[in-house]
Amino acid sequence: MSNKKRVIESIKYINAVLLCVVWVFILTTIIIFSSFSFSNSTLSELIENMEVNDLFVHFIGSENHYFYVDNNKHEISLSEIAFNLATNIKVGDVRSLLGREIPGFSIYDTEIAVAGEGTNYTNLPMESSPPLEVLLKEREIAHEMLAKEKENTDSKAEDPSQTAEGEKNVYIYHSHSWEAFSPLLKDVKNPDEANSSNEKVNVLAVGSKLTEELSKRGIGVEHDKTNVTKGLQERKWNYNHSYKYSRERVQEAIAGNNELNFLIDIHRDSQPKKITTTTIGGKPYARLFFIVGKEHSNYEQNLQLAKEINAKLEEKYPGISRGVFVKGKSQGNGVYNQDLTERALLLEFGGVDNELPELFNSIEAFAEVFGESYWKGAEGI
Repeated sequence: MSNKKRVIESIKYINAVLLCVVWVFILTTIIIFSSFSFSNSTLSELIENMEVNDLFVHFIGSENHYFYVDNNKHEISLSEIAFNLATNIKVGDVRSLLGREIPGFSIYDTEIAVAGEGTNYTNLPMESSPPLEVLLKEREIAHEMLAKEKENTDSKAEDPSQTAEGEKNVYIYHSHSWEAFSPLLKDVKNPDEANSSNEKVNVLAVGSKLTEELSKRGIGVEHDKTNVTKGLQERKWNYNHSYKYSRERVQEAIAGNNELNFLIDIHRDSQPKKITTTTIGGKPYARLFFIVGKEHSNYEQNLQLAKEINAKLEEKYPGISRGVFVKGKSQGNGVYNQDLTERALLLEFGGVDNELPELFNSIEAFAEVFGESYWKGAEGI
């Protein structure tokens, strides 16, 4: 054999060995990675229900359709998975190619698990992330708006037919406690400037109203009114640490009360009023929606909870919800403290332009639906 042929044969042999090593590495990586990150996905179910030989035949069939094991099943392409793991680009989804190149485009990676009326990728939830110095700047309050709303809401509460007998089962808190509503502030036009530490004009007002409405229905509530802006400032943290800060509060509350079954983190959106408001039965409502983080083991339970409550809301108040959205780390925090329980909700009530009557109508609607499900027991929610 000539030297030239020997070299060619050696190269072929080396390439074959390298190819085998690469495929073994890819298969091992996928199996290990799937067991941690995709425990409930199609891939893990596929692996769990297959013999080793069938597994290799299946993956070969995903690349060469002649070897399909079952033509009625959707085959997972091993090369597509490997390419996605290596580049974070999904074949057939141009958004994954452009998402990191165009500023703000990554928001469209958000998954619409349940689309509310009119919801699509052009009006997804929008989160403002102003720097800490903007959050610390206090705005003048529109006192006349608060006085007007107080006249409309002062009423004596009736005794609930059912009570939690002193137990507090719901924990309401606010990772972005500074999020305020522009109609309650004077001369605020930019959504990023609608921030305040005053609990009468920010999302704490929403939390207080929800606490009141749930209490009317006999549900024990603990409402955390912590000023997160101040907490971040004291630690020299920025906006991106807000969920880390609120997590400490939630963990402390859980440690001190093992009866806490529900966690509700209340926010407001930054979309304009035309997107965040609707009219139902002649009354104005601030539309609400649910955010579910998918980067944790409780993801599916929390998603199911959000879907069920959303469906019951839509049944009674058609159009009140903008839907249920799923986010990973590339679109936000990805966890939102929802790994701490199987009954965690991140609720966004209305948007930056909504007024208190619209918000309070929605809170009453949510409290009604939540209360009915709550008293039906664990199987009802």
